[in-house]
Amino acid sequence: MEIYVGPAGWAYEDWNGIVYPEKKSAGFDPLAYLSECFDCIEINNSYYRIPDARACAGWVRRVSANARFRFTLKLYKGFTHEIGESQADDAESFRKGIAPLHDSGRLGCVLAQFPWSFKNTAANSDYLGELFDMFRNIPLALEVRHSSWNSSGFYELLREHGVGFCNIDQPLFHDSMGPSEASTSVVGYFRLHGQNHDNWFREGAGRDARYDYLYSEEELEGWLARIRAVSARVPSVYVVMNNHFKGKAVCNALQIKARLTGSAVRVPPPLLSTYPQLQKIRASQGGQAELFEEGMH
Repeated sequence: MEIYVGPAGWAYEDWNGIVYPEKKSAGFDPLAYLSECFDCIEINNSYYRIPDARACAGWVRRVSANARFRFTLKLYKGFTHEIGESQADDAESFRKGIAPLHDSGRLGCVLAQFPWSFKNTAANSDYLGELFDMFRNIPLALEVRHSSWNSSGFYELLREHGVGFCNIDQPLFHDSMGPSEASTSVVGYFRLHGQNHDNWFREGAGRDARYDYLYSEEELEGWLARIRAVSARVPSVYVVMNNHFKGKAVCNALQIKARLTGSAVRVPPPLLSTYPQLQKIRASQGGQAELFEEGMH
């Protein structure tokens, strides 16, 4: 059983001076920097464009110092949010693009994330079957947000195709998928978006406003129990924090990692100023913190 914990993405301007140093040394690499703290990161830009193989090969090189490190990445939006616009050729391009991740053993899984408006209908169930066939032989996980999918038939569909279920935390409105601890394949997945009810569906609310939420340690307790439950059933579990605004995802991911491992964790030094609660889980014995700070590049 392996549990991988990390944030969704790494390219956020508002992380400068909070997660990343305000003044960076020449050649500073944010991905390499985070790979010293975490064992996985979810790639988001694959949602906006089909990945480029050269970029994927570069990501593999940049995390080479951490042998445990894995990437998960979101499936291109043409298959999830603009259904009908992507064809088999796009699926083949996607597979070729992520080949360096797959071939290097760095690919955890691909996440097909659908919006709340994608509901459990016969047509949509048929489409999922077609999508799963299109990406067979690639480890897949599925995120749905509408509660109509919470049915035995749906979970059986995932099991038949060997697709993992993504357990999510999201603000609960009418017919929203609630907290769960389901597993339907060899891959377990958790994705915590925060509980910013005021902005989640507010018209005009930007990305940062929706994901501006810091979980308390008490709120994380229930999710830790669910993560442990799934990890007892499947070989690999990915825990991704998507409450990225101002580095909140990094803070909460470190707290989760510390609790799951029962050990102190490496904490990016700038983060302590904004989130001093991380001091108590920081690996600082024997000068580790100083070595970590000097080694970041």
